[in-house]
Amino acid sequence: MKIEVFFSPSQIDDLFLRDKNVVVIDVLRASTTVAVALKNGAKEIIPVNTIESAVKVSGNLFGDVVLRGGERNGKIIEGFNLGNSPFEYTPEAVKGKSIIFCTTNGSTAMWKARYAKNMAVAGFVNISAVVNYIKELHDDLYILCAGKQTHFCLEDAVCAGMIIKMLMDRDDVEFDFNDSAAAAYTLYKNSSKNLLKLMRSTDHGKYLLEIGFEKDVEFCTNVDTVDIVPELIGNVIKIPKNNLPEKPHIPISIDTNLIKRD
Repeated sequence: MKIEVFFSPSQIDDLFLRDKNVVVIDVLRASTTVAVALKNGAKEIIPVNTIESAVKVSGNLFGDVVLRGGERNGKIIEGFNLGNSPFEYTPEAVKGKSIIFCTTNGSTAMWKARYAKNMAVAGFVNISAVVNYIKELHDDLYILCAGKQTHFCLEDAVCAGMIIKMLMDRDDVEFDFNDSAAAAYTLYKNSSKNLLKLMRSTDHGKYLLEIGFEKDVEFCTNVDTVDIVPELIGNVIKIPKNNLPEKPHIPISIDTNLIKRD
C-alpha cells in the first residue's frame, strides 16, 4: 500500500488527485467543523474555494434550506450565517441544511480533491472512523494537508502521521511511503503524548487563541468523539445513508482519556 502525504494543496495541481483515494486534513478547524456539522444533522457540505463561488452557488439553491459557513483569517465572513467554529454547527442550526463552506485553507483543499475516486475528511475527532474507511478501500492513499495559506502546518502533519501509525498497526499490509509520509509519521511519534500542548504551540493554534477560540483549539484535539466519515459523494460532502448517526450531538468538553498516547 503506497501512502503519499502532501503538506499543502499548492504542491499539486487539480488533476493530480483524479481517480485517487484522498484524505483531506485541516485539524484547525475545517475538518473538525465539517465532521461536527454532518454529525449534527446537516444534509451536506458544499466546499468552495472562493467567497465569490460561495455567493454564486447559494444564489442557485433554495434560501431557506441553505446556509453559508466559513471564515477568513479565522473570523466569520461578512454576510455568512456561520463561521468556522464547530460550536456554531449545532443540531438546531444545521439539521437538514445544505452548507456552502468556504474557509481560508480547509475548503480549498477539499475543493482541490473534487476529482478524487474516493475522498474523506479527517481530523483527530474522527480519526478511527477514517482509518477504518481507508482499510476498507484496500488501495493506495494520498493524504492532503490543508496547511495555512500554502505553508506547512504542524497539526495537520501530526494528524497525517497518526493515521499512518494506526494503519501500520495492521500486520497484513506492506507500506511504501514518500518522504513526507515518513516525516509525518516521525512528527506524530514525537508529539503523541500531549496533543493539546502541541496544538496550543502551533502557529495557527496560537493565532486562534489570540482571537478568542481557545475552546475550539481544545475541542479539535479530542480524539474519536465524532464517529462518522464525511465523504465526497458527487459534488458534495455528506455521510452515506448506511452510516448515518442515530443521535446527533456535539461534545463540548475535553476528555483527556481520549488523547491517544504512544
